[in-house]
Amino acid sequence: MKQRYQFHGGVHPAANKTQSTQTPIARAALPSHLVIPFRQHAGEAAKPVVQAGEYVLKGQLIGAAVGSISSSIHAPTSGTISAIDSQTVVHPSGLPDLCATLIPDGKDEWIEHHAVDYRNLSQLELRQHLRRCGIVGLGGATFPSDIKLRALKSPPGKNTGILIINGAECEPYITCDDMLMRERADEIVRGTDMLRFALSAGEVLIGIEDNKPEAIAAMRRAVAESGLPFEVVAVPTIYPGGSAKHLIRVLTGLEVPSGKLPTDIGVQCFNVATTYSIHRALDHGEPLISRIVTVTGNVAQPQNFEVLIGTPILELVAQAGNKPDTNRHIIGGPMMGVQIPSDTVTLTKATNCIIASSPALFPPLPPTLPCIRCTRCAEVCPVELQPQDLYWYAKAKDFAKTQAFSLFDCIECGACSYVCPSHIPLVDYYRFAKSEVRARDAEKQAADKARIRHEFRELRIEREKQEKAEKLAAKEKAAMAAKQAAPAPAAPQTDPENTVQMKIQAAIEHAKEQAAAVKPKNTETLTPEQQADIAEIEARRARIRELASSHVEQPKEN
Repeated sequence: MKQRYQFHGGVHPAANKTQSTQTPIARAALPSHLVIPFRQHAGEAAKPVVQAGEYVLKGQLIGAAVGSISSSIHAPTSGTISAIDSQTVVHPSGLPDLCATLIPDGKDEWIEHHAVDYRNLSQLELRQHLRRCGIVGLGGATFPSDIKLRALKSPPGKNTGILIINGAECEPYITCDDMLMRERADEIVRGTDMLRFALSAGEVLIGIEDNKPEAIAAMRRAVAESGLPFEVVAVPTIYPGGSAKHLIRVLTGLEVPSGKLPTDIGVQCFNVATTYSIHRALDHGEPLISRIVTVTGNVAQPQNFEVLIGTPILELVAQAGNKPDTNRHIIGGPMMGVQIPSDTVTLTKATNCIIASSPALFPPLPPTLPCIRCTRCAEVCPVELQPQDLYWYAKAKDFAKTQAFSLFDCIECGACSYVCPSHIPLVDYYRFAKSEVRARDAEKQAADKARIRHEFRELRIEREKQEKAEKLAAKEKAAMAAKQAAPAPAAPQTDPENTVQMKIQAAIEHAKEQAAAVKPKNTETLTPEQQADIAEIEARRARIRELASSHVEQPKEN
């Protein structure tokens, strides 16, 4: 028998599971309309690829995965897309999100689909197929399953990685996984073998709480008939033993360190419903368009239904029989579930249970009293935190201190609130603190991105200026080099004889000008000195004429 380990804390709330396991899984009736959110998974919302008024077939892609962490969304039945707009969705905030409204035509006509030979696919091709089929974790986290399909390293003391199939289903009232294992164990084993192949896992453990004897027997029978080396292990019934990290601890004795993932210690964990959907995607080529949902609480006939994604929750509850004193509906279990924000919300991939509540079933909580420091919350905390300190710091909005006390290690199981004698809604404070820290981190990241963009803009402008200056300098340098390389202009050719004649003519003209300036019109009034000057100028003029005539008559040299 496989050795089992224990984890710290945990509680034993009333199970309330037998009410919804008395009848087989029923197929829910086709609803009047379906509202399909494009965000049904962790990561980025899918991008709509259809328009209002478009006719679609069952299984047709209506929302394409975007980014590294995302998943596809498909039409759950054939019909017409009547609108793509924002509508209220199942979320504690009650805020709207982008959805597609589909009006069924009643034909339920499928697109063409077929099996995939997964053994001849590469790792990348297999992951891409699951991404296109919209396969996400159906245990509650809705993390895209294709991201988790990475070959496992060996954990400490082991030669190969370990694959764990989670069938614990520890929260009260929820029985969808229990009934799925009872009725479709062969398909779950088939999907488990596909995961083992994809992860190259050497050891496969299927953990089921020991309060589900029928499911344990069905799974052991299916494993035996398959001849596969899987081990079905009955684990103690304790809440929150179905948490992936705690189930890993119980089955292997390994502990996932704070801030780490199971793959960091060579282990990977998948929910049984996720495993079943992987079998449908590979053996039949079917995308994830429906799931098993428990409808229980204040209804006439609690049971499990196979329901199309996008079905209005109130229409589904009506099929189990409404009771007039129902005052609210809870999505999920009583420990971690949330009240639906509106009567118009619809079922998503994350919806595993709907509890119809009444004052008799869930009486109003007593008034909240001051914390008495009894430490009961610390005694039952499965993550070994100090819930009372986290409460004080969250209430005081000292978010740095909450992080110092490992706020994000809290799995929000509600065990602390369950045992608190002062009826303090401790988990609500932790969720508030987490949302504030995430919001501030998002603001800081946005500011950092804006600063980086501004710095890059400044660098770009400076670089462009420098490049422009360098181009201008290079252009001027090239022009200077071209000017220096050009030959100097030749001096004008002159005739020596013409040059002398030009000089003589210039001298004659100058002498005329001087004579004109000196000689007056009336020569009778000249002084002896002026007459002497005139005579000298005339002599010079005669001399110039003589030289000019002698120069002209001189023959040229050969």
